[in-house]
Amino acid sequence: MDINTCKILITDDSILARKQLKDIILTIGNPTFIEAVDGADCVEKYRKHRPDIVFLDIVMPKMTGNAAIEEIMKINPDAFIIICSSIGTKSQLKSALEAGAKEFIQKPIEKDQVIETITKRIKGR
Repeated sequence: MDINTCKILITDDSILARKQLKDIILTIGNPTFIEAVDGADCVEKYRKHRPDIVFLDIVMPKMTGNAAIEEIMKINPDAFIIICSSIGTKSQLKSALEAGAKEFIQKPIEKDQVIETITKRIKGR
């Protein structure tokens, strides 16, 4: 897999958080970006686009990140989901990982952590 052929779904109810993540990713390549504003939108766009990587906030309107993970896992048990959240209890994080999330990035987002996580996915680790 190559970053320039990747499809990346970024789900956050904050437009600024989505832009920040896109700006970081654009420093290492030019993937196709898909954006979602809440968990329900994320599941719908996952179903339609089948992205290679999903960045997902936990606390959002309409459907939480954890509920979205459960729905995405029904669509594709191998989905690569990265939780990217500033708030979230240990129990919410544990639930997210148990539901199928592969990684967790704490907000405020650190560029190096995002790049390392994407690189790991691209190299298949």
